Formats: sequence, structure tokens, C-alpha cells
Amino acid sequence: MKPSRAVWILGIALVGLIILLAPVPAFAQSCALCYTQAASSGSRMIQALKSGIIILIAPPTFMSLGVIVVCYRRRNKTRDDAAESDHEWKNDDSSQDPSRFSPDDPQD
Repeated sequence: MKPSRAVWILGIALVGLIILLAPVPAFAQSCALCYTQAASSGSRMIQALKSGIIILIAPPTFMSLGVIVVCYRRRNKTRDDAAESDHEWKNDDSSQDPSRFSPDDPQD
């Protein structure tokens, strides 16, 4: 018994809703050292910390987006290559070549 597509979509939507409604502190690491450093520092240090967070988040985000774009642009290439190779396989007439070795033939 195979679940229908609607059931899968409903399940994914339900999991997404649960994740969105879960409290944010449940996902936080709550690094005590980072918290005490930020709380005891001045406005320049807080701004530097915010800039550092953005600098550390930006490269992985752009790399992930780049991989997604490349996969999206090449999504049909593998399908086209597979279709061509299947077409060549079906039209291969070498199986009727009498010079090919057959396992039923005695070997010399």
C-alpha cells in the first residue's frame, strides 16, 4: 500500500509547521562565553560581533546557492544523456554480428 502524494505533501507541511512553531531557544547553543563577552562589551564590540556573524554566514550561503543553481541548470542534461544511451543500446546491432563470441560456441 503506497501513500498518495497528497499524504506526503501534508506530512512535509506538518513537519515544517512544527519546526516553525518550536521555540527558538530550543535550537540555540547558548554559548555562555559569547553571551558574557557581548553583554560586557561596548557598542563597537557588539557591531564587530554582528559583522563577524554576517561574514561567517555569507560564504556558505552563497556556495549553497551556487550548487543549487548549477544543479538546476544541469537537471535535464543527465536525462538527455540517459535517453541517448538507452536509444543507442536498443539500436545496437552488434548482437547479430557473427564474429562475436557466443558462450554456447566451443572455444579453440
